[in-house]
Amino acid sequence: MSDEQTQRIRAAVEQHPRRMTMQLARDLGVSEAAVVRELPFTTPLDATRWEELIRGFEALGTVHVIVTNGGATLECVGQFGNFSTWEEFFNVQTDSLDMHIRWPELAAIFAVEKPSHMTGVNTLSVQFFDRAGAAAFKVFLNFGGKATPEMARHFDDLRQRFRS
Repeated sequence: MSDEQTQRIRAAVEQHPRRMTMQLARDLGVSEAAVVRELPFTTPLDATRWEELIRGFEALGTVHVIVTNGGATLECVGQFGNFSTWEEFFNVQTDSLDMHIRWPELAAIFAVEKPSHMTGVNTLSVQFFDRAGAAAFKVFLNFGGKATPEMARHFDDLRQRFRS
């Protein structure tokens, strides 16, 4: 990415800190990963450790998961667990969450602190991106409300353990 693009992204984020990153990316003509990478409180995580990280979500209890593509957004509140692998799929199959993650496509992961577009309250999330820089899925430790001290500690722990 050019210095000019980086500066455009940073300026847009500074001007609209609560705006959804997917909307900023669309408006700027860049990938969503490029926008997330430039958020002030983003930590790149080691994408080669994706499975260990995802398995670590089980200890968090109930989380808010968002999956977005070009035509729809799905939000689910559930708990990670009951993991399995079948060919290119890493599966999460609990009573509340059923995901089939195409792990070979995962290319970037970030721990993200960002004001919510709805409330302005700081959200804590781990966001996974594919090779094209599109969001694969996002795991929010808090959504719509302030993070509990326990969730903030879990987030800090994940951020430190998986920092790239």
